[in-house]
Amino acid sequence: MKYDTVIFDLDGTLLDTLDDLTDGVNHALADFGYPLADREQIRTRLGYGSGYLIAQSVPGGRDDPNYQAVFDDYLAYYRAHSSVKTRPYEGVPELLEELKARGVRRAIVSNKPDSATQELYERWFASSVDYAVGERSGIRRKPAPDSLLEAIRILGAEKRRTVYVGDSEVDIETAAAAGVDCISCTWGFRSAEQLVRSGAVTLVERAADLLALL
Repeated sequence: MKYDTVIFDLDGTLLDTLDDLTDGVNHALADFGYPLADREQIRTRLGYGSGYLIAQSVPGGRDDPNYQAVFDDYLAYYRAHSSVKTRPYEGVPELLEELKARGVRRAIVSNKPDSATQELYERWFASSVDYAVGERSGIRRKPAPDSLLEAIRILGAEKRRTVYVGDSEVDIETAAAAGVDCISCTWGFRSAEQLVRSGAVTLVERAADLLALL
């Protein structure tokens, strides 16, 4: 195998979180009397972290007088409802188990708040993934390479034998910044066309097909 370490994005890559994220945002928006967002609007706002998601969803962006309150409301609601509708994408559990059986190192690096990342990791992937990390205070979020490089170090991996798998332009940029290869999956929050326009070199349409690219 070319790679002995595979690091994954979480939302849109391993887990279909769109419905729970949409419900969380709309719960907070409704609490403040703001217009609600539909699933496709939320889809386009994902990838850059929760702060960006809420800034794109409130009328005044980060300058909105209620921005922080809406953000806090969203986080509190989402933490309590992060797995109501969320499920792994088809073939993901089997893929992770096969990677584990082959002795491939496996990790998750997400822009989701670390508390929510850890909750979803424990619920879905604690037995099949070695390490997971989300957005933390004082650490630059993706597309900065900080968390990805940290994961590589913690796993004891080499960059030349590491690949990052994600579903958005953020993941492509993160991999490039870290100096590792990237595989872009088309089942998540961006289309194949969007990924290619963002510089994707290698695309995969199904989780089961990823093994052949490693």
